[in-house]
Formats: sequence, structure tokens, C-alpha cells
Amino acid sequence: MKYLLHLIAFFVLLSCAEQAKKTDLSDEAMVQNIHEKVITIDTHDDINVKNFTDSINYTQRLATQVNLPKMEEGGLDVAWLIVYTGQDSLNSDGYKKAEANAMAKFDAIHRLCEEIAPEKIELALTSEDVRRIVKAGKKVAMIGVENAYPIGEDLSNFEKYHELGARYISLSHNGHSQFCDSNTGEADNNWLHNGLSELGKEAVKEMNRLGIMIDVSHPSKESMIQMIELSKAPIIASHSSARALCDHSRNLDDEQLKLLKENGGVVQTVAFTSYVNTQKSEKRSAYMKGVYAQVADSLGIDWYDRSEFSSLSDSQKEVFIANYPKVMGIGKELVKTRGDAPEGVNVADFVDHIDYMVKLIGIDHVGISSDFDGGGGIEGWSDASETMNVTAELVQRGYSEEEIGKLWGGNLLRVLDEVQAVAAELSKN
Repeated sequence: MKYLLHLIAFFVLLSCAEQAKKTDLSDEAMVQNIHEKVITIDTHDDINVKNFTDSINYTQRLATQVNLPKMEEGGLDVAWLIVYTGQDSLNSDGYKKAEANAMAKFDAIHRLCEEIAPEKIELALTSEDVRRIVKAGKKVAMIGVENAYPIGEDLSNFEKYHELGARYISLSHNGHSQFCDSNTGEADNNWLHNGLSELGKEAVKEMNRLGIMIDVSHPSKESMIQMIELSKAPIIASHSSARALCDHSRNLDDEQLKLLKENGGVVQTVAFTSYVNTQKSEKRSAYMKGVYAQVADSLGIDWYDRSEFSSLSDSQKEVFIANYPKVMGIGKELVKTRGDAPEGVNVADFVDHIDYMVKLIGIDHVGISSDFDGGGGIEGWSDASETMNVTAELVQRGYSEEEIGKLWGGNLLRVLDEVQAVAAELSKN
């Protein structure tokens, strides 16, 4: 009798295990089905022009976090490739040098879409373009400008950037620009304009006129408030998270998030470790700092801390940027075998921010971004090939297919449509 009971128990456990296995497989199939059906948009991916040549480019599985093979592997449909320029002196010499950098990045993106791989990726200017290109089975590139500093003081350059494909522009980066104050002013409470400059106010009007989305991820809180007051169209935060969960000046506090909702805009939650969970990020970063230094030393590569970057020569910066993905990649693989490594910021931490902001301002005002190749990346979504892991976490948390579609791109495209509709209406006046 005892033997019979054991036998029955064994078959019950076996049946439960088989059922659990079927459930897991069913869940995986559901995640994949949803992921394939929705349009997945990442609104912030930095680029290096050296990866847009005939011999080295995004058709190859480079060490970069974003490239076409990794987008294919992870099911990422749309990458907003970024024309980024760092802050320099507010004078004609600084603007001229920055303009050359910006033009090189515009050229690189166009080269990818028009010469290197036109059969694989196409530049989109509207939501209709996005849907058409995705339906055709190709990947989509869109262009965002991180820092309007290269525009100088000539407002006609906004139209030039628009013609080149820019569909969102941030008026500042890490430093006060000629247009507005940056979030970095919080560090010492030192402000240049107390929000927008007079030129910045005109820039807001010009972006409304052209149909360019205004990005508030780097500008100061006061700058953002003034932009919302002036703008006739919704705005976006292209790569920011919730300040209530992570107290960083790059994130938006509850007041800002509620203003964004009233404006009809969208905040693109960013997978940047120190903007998601500062405590976990700092512990992990301190540990990884030593690992990366060891890797670089073993490879005979000069390695610098972020705080040293601004003091490097242009040639040193170029070498560092070229080696950065390689050293990072080797370091991360090396740590996987170590048991003493602190836990890193992961997809669950990231989706905590999505949950918080959805509850605060609603499903229609939240989106997703990575800041890949610009410092972004978390455990589970370390590059474009792991994009589906975000969808899996959203499914696990109970988000429906419709809601996931909004988060992954629907909300962002809705804002783009509304911004362009405002521009069309203004053109009639």
C-alpha cells in the first residue's frame, strides 16, 4: 500500500511538472506573439560615425549595442539614431565645430539607409512611414537631435535639421546652452537663463511650426515648464525615468510627469542604470570599474574614468570610444563567472518605473528607450538582441497586448502625429 501511494505521488508530481512545462512554453509563445505583433520603438540610440563606412557598418554584428543583426535577433523594429553633440563655449567658434560634428552624424545615418543597407533599413519621417517600412519587413531608422547647441543662433537651422530628417530635438544637454538651462544646473544651483532664453522661446515656436517634437530629457525643470507653457503641441522626454523611484536630475518628478500628461506628451522610460536604481548602480559600477581597468590593461588599451573624459584630447576620445564596447563586452562576460559581483540593475527594476508612471499619469503617456551606445543598458536588456525580455516582463506584470503596443511605440507615434498636425494647422495661418 505504501509503495502504491509513493507511485501515485510520483505520477502526480510528474503530471504537475509536465503541466508547468506546458504553461512555460505557452507563456513564451504568448510573449513572442505579442512582441512580433507590436511595433517596438527605442527612442534613443547613440552612434559613432566610424561604424557607418563601407568596411565597418551596422549590417555587421558589431560590439555596438545596436546594429541590424542585434535588432533582428531581439525584434526591435525602430531605432532613433541620435545626432549628439557635447556642450562647448557659447560662441561662433564653438557652434561651428559642433555643426561639423552634427552634419557628420546626419550624413552617417543617411549613408546607412541610402547606400549601405537600403534593402534592410529605411529612414522614417512620419508614423505612416514607420508602419509601411515595418510591414515591408525592413528595420526603421529615425533621427533625434540631442542638444541644439550645433544650431548656433541661426533659427533657420531648425528647418535644415528637419529637412535632414530630425523629428525631435533637445534644446540642451549636460550644460546650459544658448537656448535653455540644463538639468546639470541643479548640482550648484547655477543657472544661465532661469529656464528658456529669448532665443529658446523662439526655438519652441519654430519647432512647433516645423513639426519637430520638443525633447525635455536634458533641460532643467524650469525650462520644461516654460516649454509646456509656450508649446502648442505635445512634448516628449526621449529618455528619462521616474524621479520618485530614483532621485536623479535627469528623471522627471511627479509634478513634471503630471504636466506632461496635461500637455498630451509621453515620457520614454530609460534603461540607464543610474537613472533606474542609483544604489544598485553605484555598487555594481564601483565593482565593474576595476574589472574594466583590468581588461583594458590586459589588452594594452588606455582606459579613463567618465570624470576624465572632458579633459582628453580629440584623438584620445576617439580611441577610447572605439575601444569602449570591446572592453565593456569582455568585462561583462568575465563577471558572469564571478560570485562576488554585486547585483546589477535589471529589467524588473526598469519596469518598476514603467509601472509607477503608468499608475501616476496613465498608459497613454509612457514609452520605452534604452540610451544604448550612450551609457544605457541593464541586465536582461543589455543590447538590442535582448529586446523581447522587456516585453516578457510586461506580460508577466499583466499588461495586455494593446497596452504593450502603446508602451513600445504607439504612444510615441501618436505624439508625433499630433505634433505634425499642429504644424500643418500653423502653416495655414
